[in-house]
Amino acid sequence: MTVLLQIGRRPPDPPPQPHTALAPGPPGPSAQAKVFRSAHGAHLFVVDGSRVYDLPESLAARFEQWTATPDASLPDLARDLGLPLWSEPRIDGTPAEPPPLASLSLNVMQACNLSCGHCYADEGRFGGSARSMPRHTAYAAVDRLLAEAAPGADVVVGFMGGEPLLARDLVHDVVRYATRTGAEAGNPVRFSLTTNLTTVRPQDARLFAAHPFTVTVSLDGDRAGHDALRRAPGGASAYDRLRAGLEVLARHGRPRHLSARVSVTPHTGRLLDVLEHGIGLGFDEVGFAAVVSAPDPAYEITARTFGSFLEQMLECGERALAELSAGRSYPFGNFQTALHQLHRGTHRPYPCGAGAGYLSASAEGDLYACHRLVDDPAFAMGSVAGGSDLEARQRHLAAGHVDRAEPCRSCWARYLCGGGCYHEVSRRGRPGCDYIRGWLAFCLRAYVEMSQTAPEFFQHRAESATTASATGVA
Repeated sequence: MTVLLQIGRRPPDPPPQPHTALAPGPPGPSAQAKVFRSAHGAHLFVVDGSRVYDLPESLAARFEQWTATPDASLPDLARDLGLPLWSEPRIDGTPAEPPPLASLSLNVMQACNLSCGHCYADEGRFGGSARSMPRHTAYAAVDRLLAEAAPGADVVVGFMGGEPLLARDLVHDVVRYATRTGAEAGNPVRFSLTTNLTTVRPQDARLFAAHPFTVTVSLDGDRAGHDALRRAPGGASAYDRLRAGLEVLARHGRPRHLSARVSVTPHTGRLLDVLEHGIGLGFDEVGFAAVVSAPDPAYEITARTFGSFLEQMLECGERALAELSAGRSYPFGNFQTALHQLHRGTHRPYPCGAGAGYLSASAEGDLYACHRLVDDPAFAMGSVAGGSDLEARQRHLAAGHVDRAEPCRSCWARYLCGGGCYHEVSRRGRPGCDYIRGWLAFCLRAYVEMSQTAPEFFQHRAESATTASATGVA
């Protein structure tokens, strides 16, 4: 019998865990494995463990027949064929216990200098009034992160809004405070900041360059496209101010990683044009995120429009595949993150670290599952003064396990997707499931082809990878 060849190099599998049944009957066969094809033949994606194998065509048809059988069993088929595919489950229905905190974002300024109709944060106000974080609350948030972090572990302090650079003095003070107290506690501190880059000053650029910063810039296209979505006071061009901000970074200090995040709405132009415009501006990474929940529904990508979004994402993905296969740089963030995670064999029952190793502090010092869920009582997780609420985090992780959600538990992509953004699911459900499966099916094919044509891409990523988004594959 032909033995399948597993593609890529991955770390050893984690120890098996006891299986816990969650619902009547196990997931069907189509939720356990997927046959796909690339330019190099047929392949098998085993969902548990995100394992990818070369598959002789004679066996591909057998597996495709098997996935159409409602009561089929992957381990039974593997044993019948004499193939070493099955092991104890890597993911079962047991909810994760809340881990030590590893990252805390501070909503230092819940207000913004731009007015954007697609902003989930309502210009940083989250449905309330504009406000800023007091210095003592920000310092207490850093202390809370260090108190609940694992000994010696790196931690990340993030700055969010609104527009966090409207509170630049506080940002600078917190960086100095966190660096000093982190060193005293034995926890190296890194930083992240999300900004529209319209108010950045030379001292900010020098701060970003002097410390381990990841800076994410909101970019929505060229001048016409960006200004159509991001309105500046007095009719000024938000795009021109962003370009001026890039010049400030170029002259006075560039962060270790500078990325652009494009919020895609029905009004966004051709994605490939937007992607290449962002790459041309010199960003280290350009990525897309569909706007699923916005104060104005006219800005939302819906189940009806996700098909067009997928077509455009695939166009971008094909361009990235061609460029990277030829050995040229092409920093399309969604694509590179997906391939990197597939190579590592990433598999998880949650979409991100929200409510687990990551929390977000409001301007008043209350803790929430993430920066998109600030001021939402359903996702309240304690306070910086009293500590994170372990019971609330446990409830969140129990309810959020992807194998406890429908239709997620019957989907082959569930351990790559994790069930979808908590904020979006709580507001709009899951309108993008077909998009996610379509995008990931393409990424599986591209991963195999890149493994053959440009294996050095994965070695380079392993040596130079920065913190990858947990939701990048979606």
